[in-house]
Amino acid sequence: MADNIRLIPAIIEFEFDEYDEKKQKEFDTLGSETEDPIGQYIKLAKARGETKDTDPVLLELLIALHRKIDELTAIIKNEEKNYIPLKYKTNIVEIGFEYFKIEDDLLEENKKYYGRMKLPVFPPRIVPVIFTGISKNIAKIEFMHERDEKDYNAYIMARERAIIRQMKAENG
Repeated sequence: MADNIRLIPAIIEFEFDEYDEKKQKEFDTLGSETEDPIGQYIKLAKARGETKDTDPVLLELLIALHRKIDELTAIIKNEEKNYIPLKYKTNIVEIGFEYFKIEDDLLEENKKYYGRMKLPVFPPRIVPVIFTGISKNIAKIEFMHERDEKDYNAYIMARERAIIRQMKAENG
């Protein structure tokens, strides 16, 4: 089955562990449905049409800046986000729309896992994922929150474009 999976090179920090109910709760908490207050405010403002005259890039930068200030405030107040400790730390070395490959042979076939990937998008985010091992190092994504999935898929497409540009440059 792992032979017909299309993956492209990418390096993404990744930690994971066997799936259980405690990890399901963290998955739900990290979901885009429980977004931060600025995210909720912007979503409502967009729904009311209050952002139609706003430059979308500028708005994203402002939101990222606001979130960064919130992060720094939390650090200063010693309110850092505490994640559940996960047993395995590795890198994702290849990605695809439904699958990914990790650096080390740590997976068991047909076993369900919970993981967090540090997706290198703007702004960088921790993306929770529930997945199943289909070989010792290839996983099938079972669940990802909608917003995270959109960013993950956009990242895959950006990586593909970068690889194509690199190949064109090498071939003249």
